[in-house]
Amino acid sequence: MRGSMDANYDLDSVIRKVPNFPKPGVLYYDITGILANPEAFQYCIDRMVELCKGKTIDSIAAVEARGFVFAAPLALRLGVPLILVRKMGKLPNKTYTKSFELEYGCDVVCVQEVDVVPNANVLLVDDLIATGGTLQAAASMFEEHGAKVVGFLGVIGLPFLPYEKVLAGYPVEVLQVYHGE
Repeated sequence: MRGSMDANYDLDSVIRKVPNFPKPGVLYYDITGILANPEAFQYCIDRMVELCKGKTIDSIAAVEARGFVFAAPLALRLGVPLILVRKMGKLPNKTYTKSFELEYGCDVVCVQEVDVVPNANVLLVDDLIATGGTLQAAASMFEEHGAKVVGFLGVIGLPFLPYEKVLAGYPVEVLQVYHGE
């Protein structure tokens, strides 16, 4: 296997593709293959750090739950605070909340009020960027309370789903792109 700093590391070889999960007709891109391979995981964090160079980032906001896995080491390496974006009822203290539409219903994301700093530059991180709805809701929650979202960073991007349209106006970067079947 190639070294973790190799710009041509084959992430596709360690991302597990699970057909018909969570429902028939869906191909699930499973990041646990990355986590089971320390070299691949190190590569992801190293690449994310590289992608952040030259940007003013005051904090990293991680989307529950797999986003935490990548955002925590990234925040540590950048020396900035980590903010958790969670589902309703999972955070103590006063929270800001944002509802958003899903394909079959509605969901809510929350962040602790104390973690949102006015005028702070926030980078939102998740493991996979698909429709962009969760990230867009999180971004609007931060911006409605004075922070500035400087972009989105993910390990996997699925541009055949409309995330580029939903997240228009923000820089979106991913390490591995899948264009559908």
